Amino acid sequence: METDKDIAGSTTVYYNSACPVCDAGIRDQRGRMQTCKINWVDVHTDPDAVKEINSELETVRERLHVRNANGELLTGEQALAALWSQTSGRRWLAWLTLRLSFLTRPLYNFIARHLYRWNRRRGHW
Repeated sequence: METDKDIAGSTTVYYNSACPVCDAGIRDQRGRMQTCKINWVDVHTDPDAVKEINSELETVRERLHVRNANGELLTGEQALAALWSQTSGRRWLAWLTLRLSFLTRPLYNFIARHLYRWNRRRGHW
């Protein structure tokens, strides 16, 4: 029987469910991508998974990471765009995010940094 981690050549999403905002976003995205071959890896429940992408746990807690089917590692707004590009009804959002990266990158980084700090202060991990 095939498990999520056994699917070769698919996209892997590394996210942090301890962040309530991130968890809600991932739950919504998972619902929209049920027919896609996506490996969903929660680094809160599986912190050693960050070794798969040669990253630090705190880095993945702060920013979404996606390893696409080609093995390329994407972070932040590029990771979101990679997911949206595979999501019916959201492909336009991926296109817009990538075309306006001069705006979306600093905006994502600002939100991610402050959300990370907020979660730390609240003791979510």
